[in-house]
Amino acid sequence: MSGGGISAAKAPRPVGLYPHARRVGDLLFLSGIGPRDAASNAIPGNVHDAEGRLIAYDIELQCRSVFANVRAVLEASGAGWDDLVDVTVYLTDMARDFTAYNAVWAEYFPDLERAPCRTTLGITALPTPIAIELKCIAAFAPQRNGAPPEGT
Repeated sequence: MSGGGISAAKAPRPVGLYPHARRVGDLLFLSGIGPRDAASNAIPGNVHDAEGRLIAYDIELQCRSVFANVRAVLEASGAGWDDLVDVTVYLTDMARDFTAYNAVWAEYFPDLERAPCRTTLGITALPTPIAIELKCIAAFAPQRNGAPPEGT
C-alpha cells in the first residue's frame, strides 16, 4: 500500500512537482535531495562571478548540506539516519570531488556494519548548479510501524 507524498518543512522545496518522499509499506523512497539551504534556497559553497556564472564550489560544504537535508526528510517521514538502506549518489565531477565526498561520507557512516549500501555515479549535470545529489531508500524497523517482530 502506498501512502501520500511527504513534505519536509526543514528541507528545501523540490525543484519540480514531486514530494520529498513517499512511503510504501515499510519502505520510504526519497526523491533526489540536493544541498540547497531550506530557508534561503542558496547553494552552500557556490561562488559566482559578476555576471552570475558559477566559477567555484565547495564540495565538502555541499556534502554536509545534502546530508542535513536528507536527515530533515527522514525525520519528517518518521524515519531516522539508521533506517537508510540504500543511497545513490550523483556527483557532477567524480574526478575532482570523490575523495572529499568519500571522507565526509565516512564521518556520517563510520560503522561499515550499519552503513547503507551505496552507489556513486558521475554525471554531467543536475537541474540546478549543485555538485551532489542523493537518492535514498529507508526501511522502517518493525517496532516503529507497529508490525510484530519477525518470527512471532
